Amino acid sequence: MSAAQTKQTKDKRARLEVAPKPGEAGGTACKCQGKLPDDRYGILDDIIAKHKDVPGSLIPVLHEAQQLFGCLPEDVQTRIAKGLGVPESEVYGVATFYSLFSLRPKGKWTVNVCLGTACYVRGAAACLEAVKKELGVDIGGTSRDGLFTLQAVRCLGACALAPVVMIGDTVFARVKPEDIPRILAEYAASHSSESAAS
Repeated sequence: MSAAQTKQTKDKRARLEVAPKPGEAGGTACKCQGKLPDDRYGILDDIIAKHKDVPGSLIPVLHEAQQLFGCLPEDVQTRIAKGLGVPESEVYGVATFYSLFSLRPKGKWTVNVCLGTACYVRGAAACLEAVKKELGVDIGGTSRDGLFTLQAVRCLGACALAPVVMIGDTVFARVKPEDIPRILAEYAASHSSESAAS
């Protein structure tokens, strides 16, 4: 790709409006569902063209596509496969193998429930069930309001504080299942007011 084409791609990206985050006024729970502006597909085509003949370029293309669309829906995967000349199954395999990629939109905040040994023996499984019930989702799911995505992790490195739940960058220690509704409500309230103030 020439320098002029690279500049043109960057200019196209700059012209795109930034979609509101899930839960914000005008925001939707998914940036990747429904009809997307044609500019995004044009930018995706430019990204693919930039990487087309570069060995091992699938992962960088997937990263850029996810930044552009917010997730990697089926139509984006198909376009990448055709553009790079690789099987759709390979694109899907890579997109589902690496946890950094998501086929569905993620919430504004990620709730990580630690299931490491120390947390597990101190009741993390019950905490996980409480989060599932409160959000109405399973692991990997996003709440209907678009605020929270639930993840189970192997260890957060805070074993002395077990069981641990982490939302965003905030660690909650010695969590009990009955604490979950309050923790989620307080976190959403305190962080929503922060984003409204900025």
